[in-house]
Amino acid sequence: MQDMEHQSIYLTPDIKVSSYEDKLFKTEIVFDHHMLVWFIAGETKIVQADTCYTCRPGDILLIPRNQLATIINYPTSNRSHKTVVMHLSTFKLRQFYDGLTIDTSRNGSGKIRCFRDHPLLDSCFASLLPYFELKTLPEDIAAIKITEAISILRLIDNDIDGELANFEQPGRIDLVDFMERNYMFNMPLERFGYLTGRSLSTFKRDFKKAFNISPQRWLTQKRLELAYVHFTEKRLRPADVYFRVGFENLSHFSYAFKKHFGYTPTNLIS
Repeated sequence: MQDMEHQSIYLTPDIKVSSYEDKLFKTEIVFDHHMLVWFIAGETKIVQADTCYTCRPGDILLIPRNQLATIINYPTSNRSHKTVVMHLSTFKLRQFYDGLTIDTSRNGSGKIRCFRDHPLLDSCFASLLPYFELKTLPEDIAAIKITEAISILRLIDNDIDGELANFEQPGRIDLVDFMERNYMFNMPLERFGYLTGRSLSTFKRDFKKAFNISPQRWLTQKRLELAYVHFTEKRLRPADVYFRVGFENLSHFSYAFKKHFGYTPTNLIS
């Protein structure tokens, strides 16, 4: 990806505005906190294992914690990509739910939730903009704004408590199923281990037992095979494929593709 100017202005540790000044930016993320994001300018694609969201100005997304996703930002009309972000931290959520009686039998889905042009959430976020102009936000007002946002989410989504009030860390899950669904995300092995409820050493041992190959070799092969599908079935270009399948550099992707298949992506699609 091209070098770019990224700027985050924090009013408090949990409220910020982020802007990207260049043409394109892509990253894989796993947030430690739930993120409530209001899109002001630019276009964003957020890709999870089995779905893709296209976000435009006015959209508001709740991105759950501990979920893998690829984020691709596209500035439009020569304007920077800009969002306002609230971190709904476990600490703040525990404070909010303390003393409330809720149904804890339904866990969250881990899916991104999209609220398009919702007047209550729009108003909540818009009320923050003057504080960014002033470059200050008192902590007591910040706490009120986060409480307001959580309250609105509970008002408009009856299932949101299962997501926000679930404070458990990732438990040990089926490694094969998780990796088959998430191999295209370019994450450190330590993070894959954490999300499957394992230490790095246990993850590597269980992986070798399950696949009879090292994690890095398996990940490279799976990503290249997915790229082949994109080329042959979807007729996509190499420049549109390499970052979708977990590579950070087009030239390295082309080299690995040729080494694996015996010909370059250009040879395949020409």
